[in-house]
Amino acid sequence: MPKAKGKSRRHKYSYNLNRKRLYRSARRRAAPRIACSHIRHAWDPHKSVAQNLAEMGLAEDPNKAVPIPKKLLGMEVESDGQQPGKKIVRKPYVVNEMELEASLPEKKSNTLSRDLIDYVKYMIQNHGENYKEMARDEKNYYQDTPKQIKRKINVYKNFYPEEYKNFIASLKPEKMEVQ
Repeated sequence: MPKAKGKSRRHKYSYNLNRKRLYRSARRRAAPRIACSHIRHAWDPHKSVAQNLAEMGLAEDPNKAVPIPKKLLGMEVESDGQQPGKKIVRKPYVVNEMELEASLPEKKSNTLSRDLIDYVKYMIQNHGENYKEMARDEKNYYQDTPKQIKRKINVYKNFYPEEYKNFIASLKPEKMEVQ
């Protein structure tokens, strides 16, 4: 089967084509990506970014919204006492919803694997606080050193403090029955 003619031929670079202008115009046409759902729902695609943010009561440029006082920069400047005109906020619910969402407590999403929890419980149940003995245990598949085992137990203590206390409390009656 014959080859396609255009594929094997070397492509020549076109010096007359302005690639910067092509790239800029394509970038300008694309709608902005908005991560926050509150802003996304209140966004008006027919207005500019600055107009949309001003209507919501948000700052387009944080440097202009919260300027550094001249006194901190080392320059003394007298002011007239006039404040720049305040902008009218037409969509205050956006900022209110964002503040409400930010004030909610953050969920703890990090957890330990079930295997690690079982490993730590097994080690504590059989060896107590003797980390050297834990390191020599046959269930220590990954050949953890005593310090590594201690660190894993401390991580379990920090992640599940209540569960750890209950586990230790349940071990004490067993030890009393043995003696």
